[in-house]
Amino acid sequence: MSREYAEERIKEALKLSKGNPTKARQRIIGWTFEDPKLLQALARPHLTGIVAHAVNRVATKQDIEEPEVAEDPKSLDMSAATFGQEILNALQNNSTPMFGMESSAAPTRRPQASKKHIEALKQIARKNKSDDSE
Repeated sequence: MSREYAEERIKEALKLSKGNPTKARQRIIGWTFEDPKLLQALARPHLTGIVAHAVNRVATKQDIEEPEVAEDPKSLDMSAATFGQEILNALQNNSTPMFGMESSAAPTRRPQASKKHIEALKQIARKNKSDDSE
């Protein structure tokens, strides 16, 4: 009975909205506030999914809302003046790594090339000179 009732109300809404499905949906939603029988007929096939979603949402929300116990902050191993001076020095230095990017920051100064590297570059240069003269 409830399925037929819902279909009749939907046909009525389509007729009143001149076949416009958007307006018919809006009209039906409005009717459900006043007609619990219509709401039940429309929701009955989907009730298991609706309830499962609601239960899952509440259960997940409870897991998230458990308060985390914060650890006591550790004290500084230096005086406040030394700490402030380190901050100022870091702000003045352009090569200071950004917070959280320490591992990917550029080195503060260029490392010196090894003798092996210098010899390899000289060999490449000599080879290129001999290729150009041919």
